[in-house]
Amino acid sequence: MTGFAQDVRYAFRQLTKAPMFTAVAVVTLALGIGANTAIFNLFDQVLLRRLPVKAPQELVQLEHSGKDYGNRSSYGGSGEAYFSYPMYRDLRDANAVFAGMLATDSTQTGVQWHNQPELADTELVSGNYFEVLGVRPALGRLFVQADDVTQNASPVVVLSFAYWQRRMGSDPKILDQTLLINGRPFTVIGVAQPGFHSVVVGNSPALFAPMMMKPEIMPCCNDLTNRFSRWLNIIARLKPGVSRRQAEAGLTGLWHALRAEEVKDIPHRSDAYLEQYVQSHLRLTDGDQGFSPLRESIRAPLVIVMSMVGLVMLMACVNVASLLLVRAAGRMREISLRYALGAGRGRIVQQLLIEGLLLGLAGGALGLVLAPQVSALLLRRMLTYISGDLPFSAQPDLRIFAFNFGLAIVVSLLFSLAPALQFWRPDLTHTLKQQNSTVATGAMRFRRASVGVQIGLSLLLLIGSGLFLRTLYELKTLDVGFATDHLVTFGIDAGLAGYDEKDVPGLFQRVSDRLAGLPSVHAVGATNDPVLAGDTSNRNISIPGYTAKEDEDMGAEWSIVTDGYFSALQMPLAAGRSFTAQDGPDAAKVAIVNESLARHYWGDPQRALGQHILRGTVQDGQPELQIVGVSRDSKHEDMRSSIRRSVFVPYRQDAEAFRYPLQFYVRTWQEPQAIEGTIRSAMKELDSRIVLDTMRTMDQQIDDTLSTERMIALLAASFGILATVLAAVGLYGVLAYSILQRTREIGIRIALGATRGKVARMVLTEVLWLVGVSVTVALPCALLLSRFLKSQLFGVSEHDPLTLGLMTGLVAVVALLAAYLPTWRATRVDPMVALRYE
Repeated sequence: MTGFAQDVRYAFRQLTKAPMFTAVAVVTLALGIGANTAIFNLFDQVLLRRLPVKAPQELVQLEHSGKDYGNRSSYGGSGEAYFSYPMYRDLRDANAVFAGMLATDSTQTGVQWHNQPELADTELVSGNYFEVLGVRPALGRLFVQADDVTQNASPVVVLSFAYWQRRMGSDPKILDQTLLINGRPFTVIGVAQPGFHSVVVGNSPALFAPMMMKPEIMPCCNDLTNRFSRWLNIIARLKPGVSRRQAEAGLTGLWHALRAEEVKDIPHRSDAYLEQYVQSHLRLTDGDQGFSPLRESIRAPLVIVMSMVGLVMLMACVNVASLLLVRAAGRMREISLRYALGAGRGRIVQQLLIEGLLLGLAGGALGLVLAPQVSALLLRRMLTYISGDLPFSAQPDLRIFAFNFGLAIVVSLLFSLAPALQFWRPDLTHTLKQQNSTVATGAMRFRRASVGVQIGLSLLLLIGSGLFLRTLYELKTLDVGFATDHLVTFGIDAGLAGYDEKDVPGLFQRVSDRLAGLPSVHAVGATNDPVLAGDTSNRNISIPGYTAKEDEDMGAEWSIVTDGYFSALQMPLAAGRSFTAQDGPDAAKVAIVNESLARHYWGDPQRALGQHILRGTVQDGQPELQIVGVSRDSKHEDMRSSIRRSVFVPYRQDAEAFRYPLQFYVRTWQEPQAIEGTIRSAMKELDSRIVLDTMRTMDQQIDDTLSTERMIALLAASFGILATVLAAVGLYGVLAYSILQRTREIGIRIALGATRGKVARMVLTEVLWLVGVSVTVALPCALLLSRFLKSQLFGVSEHDPLTLGLMTGLVAVVALLAAYLPTWRATRVDPMVALRYE
């Protein structure tokens, strides 16, 4: 232990004697370790961690495959993970393999406390939600099954711990107080435990409400009794001793029996369809990490980014190893003298490893300071849809500390191997006579190889960043089918302001009239199905006289819109007319379809005019709608999704339209940001209870939907630039040291008549040879690895020749710039001075 302490003190003195070397090495390591720690913090919380609940390994998530009928309302993730409430209830009550089954759905509510209204993320949960998860209260009590038996019978609410802290200031007197939720009184009965956000990872609800309160929480969608409305997710806890496979097998008979009952109410389907509907498969997946649409959408990007930042760490490690070899060349005599005086090989290697460990730990400590700042920035970029408390933390915990310093120790051992191997069997005779050219030559070969590796890795990262930047550009410049400029959008849910259903149409008419009367407003429109917001509203349709092929997909995007909708979005028509004020409840029922639907059923937009279309089937009792217009195709769900067949119906002609919140679109003559304050003031004057949901320009909304792509492009570009800088610094160091070692040779060449141009060509030839070999090796690797990026690209091939050419050229230019100063110094060598010192 005494020897180890002596080595630590000696290593510290050695590092302080070379402050420039130490600073460069520590900063290089801090950038690599800090970047890895920041990305791993997100990677760990999103992809690796289990739910902070009791025995999460016992949880399973329910999914189903096969034919479906009816409607599905989702907020992301696989559509196979959504079930109807009657199906949940039947599975919960009749299964023999689960200790408990919970159901959950996410929404927003209007919350008023102390006369201060706000929109709050809310989770509808079954009465056994907290019991199944094993979550305990921080204050008061949580829901029990008795709170979730009868519709609208238990207006109680549980607060999340973060919301209680932020909104109520951790006031313990909040228990039994009343909150107005959507204008209805709810009693606060408890606060959930700290650290628990939701069983839906990535969500951070402020409130939890019983499932049976859905008519009050979601006035637009009271479908608790509809077997063909799928909208909730199910998580279950296995009984002790029951495996996931056993539970799945035990549920098969029950699932098929329940589906056989449902199929009796599905009209006019082929026998094959009905058989496939019944024989669908109910499967159980691991539920220890909860349900997470965010995880599914960001898994691949995070894996890619983690791989890229790993390459940056490798480059930093190689760079520091190269620096240590240069430093080792100056310590050959010192180390050889220690060998000559009797020092053992193990003690020498221990000394070098301790010096490397001190560098690594210093870099890790500095990286740990930088990581939370980077993590916080990335979280806000990634979770733009969350306005309240974030479900993830940017601050490191014990897991992140362990990763950070574990990585620091590992890379310390790796880059310390270079000098340790260098001094494993030194030539004591030559070294003590100061004849260390052989050692210097060996070190130089390693440095050249390390720089070649760095150039190759930087090219890989630059190509990756180029592909992601091209993808972002293609998405940003994509023609979405309507004009996105000078367009402000926001949502209004009349139910959140306490309006009864019968008063909703009048309110929305007053809102539209007030907005249309504002200065600089060109047009106002609204819909229940927002565009480019990740929302879909799929409905089955029928075409009179059209016989559907067996199992043909008869679904279509079904949007309820006001008569100013097409004008506000400047969505052009390919044929026919738009909706007008005359398309009221007493007028003939009409619809507008998009080009894709018109061409699919009638082959041409003009031929679709005058045809009829139905929502569902004739037996559903829905009226026939006459097609009066055909709109141009446009993007709907998001920028990447393909264009779907779509139907638009007038707001005033849909009997259920008043149940839905509306997304308003206001087209202005002036810059849209300039009118946002005017809109808020006008709505407040109209009714102070109205809360505007996420007011922003359409361009801002598109930017928000591209947050993941922007994050990947930003990180990839940053890593590519950092890698290129590291490679340039490494190349500069190799050339500078090489020219210093070859000063005598260069002096002799110049003395014998070599021109400065020839000397420059000699140096640049070495540079180009090194770059050429690196590029030759890296390009095939880039072509191979880019196939793994294919799913994240849009509008650009993973083998895009423009990106490959530009990034290869950029690497060559940076290499020549790094070589400029050493080359200039080589051409300025004075032969007399060089030979005199030899």
